[in-house]
Amino acid sequence: MNDEQLMRYARHILLDEFGIEGQEKLLGSRVLIVGAGGLGSPAALYLASAGVGHIVLADDDVVDVSNLQRQILHTTARVDQPKATSGQQTLEAINPHIRIEPLVQRLDGEALSQQVRQADVVLDCCDNFATRHAVNRACVQHGKPLVSGAAIRFSGQISVFDMRDADAPCYHCLFPEADDVQELRCATTGVLGPLVGIVGSTQAAEAIKVLTGMGKPLVGRLLCLDALTMEWSTIRFRRDPGCPVCATRPVPATAAPTN
Repeated sequence: MNDEQLMRYARHILLDEFGIEGQEKLLGSRVLIVGAGGLGSPAALYLASAGVGHIVLADDDVVDVSNLQRQILHTTARVDQPKATSGQQTLEAINPHIRIEPLVQRLDGEALSQQVRQADVVLDCCDNFATRHAVNRACVQHGKPLVSGAAIRFSGQISVFDMRDADAPCYHCLFPEADDVQELRCATTGVLGPLVGIVGSTQAAEAIKVLTGMGKPLVGRLLCLDALTMEWSTIRFRRDPGCPVCATRPVPATAAPTN
């Protein structure tokens, strides 16, 4: 790191668990964020500020005035602009020394597989189960850690699915894919603005832990928040040995770090 980077990231470097080594890991990392909305906004802001060297921001939607109540990457002046490029402008203004790659598209198929394969960690910040399960399958296929978050009304949840660990469950183990699942959307049910900030920021913290090997990520644990009472709870879960997605997955030669 040069002198400017040492100054910019000084508060990280002061942490004994982090130090220069942890910061260098962030600078050399590539993160894929699927969704530049309520969850992707705070997650991307904190990861860019933290110095993740390459952030890929994928979203096929455009900024709507109704997004501005919670999607803090965007501004009134950018209404009708693609969220991915709007997010790029914000993140580059915060940290011009990292690479922000906007993808104005809904990732699926080979395009999703290619982006997951190149990433060191993937953040699921989308708003629908179909995309969540597609991202999970790609992470299982390529042995990539997935940090998943969700928020609706006053309820939020976060978990980490680390596919580098042979014993770790995948997203499908916790939420099996089903055709008859009832999906709740912010557009029809509403969501408390700061709630997505809390969940997205927690996703960023978990991603940093995964990238640096610090602490104990939320693997096998679903962290839940009731914002009405501001009470947190934890649900523990295990890998489903009969999971059709991850039961026979290959485990990468480089296992997840143990802490």
